[in-house]
Amino acid sequence: MVDHATPNLPARDLDATVEFYSALGFEKVFGDPGWLIMQRGTVMLEFFPDPGMDPASTASSCCLRVDDVDALYAACAATGLAETHLGWPRLHAPRVEDSGMRIGALVDLDGNLLRLVQNPEAG
Repeated sequence: MVDHATPNLPARDLDATVEFYSALGFEKVFGDPGWLIMQRGTVMLEFFPDPGMDPASTASSCCLRVDDVDALYAACAATGLAETHLGWPRLHAPRVEDSGMRIGALVDLDGNLLRLVQNPEAG
């Protein structure tokens, strides 16, 4: 197995998190009352319960570096998530940023920011 890291993100309700991420093509690979692991292909996200978190003020975020950012964005958009700059959950379409990288974003139902980053060697 290749070395890797997985983000650990807060979730107000683990069952709601499973439902949200399942709609985006993630599968639950582990879950108990204190921890949840969701996976989509090689992308793995881990969640811990934090029922008192405030989605409006969380600073939790991570980058999902993928070979096809457009496919991941399309899977998110197909669920009906709004592309907007207010509220959560929401989407931001991938675009070339000042860094030269194509980056979009998904803000989940708990306000966690997941940057959707195109792997440069794949794009």
